[in-house]
Amino acid sequence: MRARQLISVGLLYAMVVTGCTPTVAVKAPTEPITVNLNVKIEHEIRVKVDRDLDNLFEGKDGIF
Repeated sequence: MRARQLISVGLLYAMVVTGCTPTVAVKAPTEPITVNLNVKIEHEIRVKVDRDLDNLFEGKDGIF
């Protein structure tokens, strides 16, 4: 009788422990990853303006 109780308690404990085990799943995203490149485009525009201003003020030392 005592063995049956131990077996049933053991089975109940095993079911509780396996039911509460946390799982971690790694999945690939379903949607494609997009990268916004607006920052790079703004950077290119600033470089062009800086170069144009350098060329404009080159040789005009007394302008300011």
